[in-house]
Amino acid sequence: MNTLKFKTDIKCGACIEKVTPFLDTVAGKENWTVDLQSPERLLTVAAPGSAEEIKEALQKAGYTADLL
Repeated sequence: MNTLKFKTDIKCGACIEKVTPFLDTVAGKENWTVDLQSPERLLTVAAPGSAEEIKEALQKAGYTADLL
């Protein structure tokens, strides 16, 4: 299982609600978190998926992510 960290443009709780179904599909429920207190809005994913799968899921939801 990989732990991946991404800088995102997710800004608030409503944004998290919007990306939840997409990230749950590729990473699984409770395998990811977004730190809204961080200036980078860090998304941490602990799941077997690849960085590209996570980035594509966020793009489908209308957000961007850069692997750190």
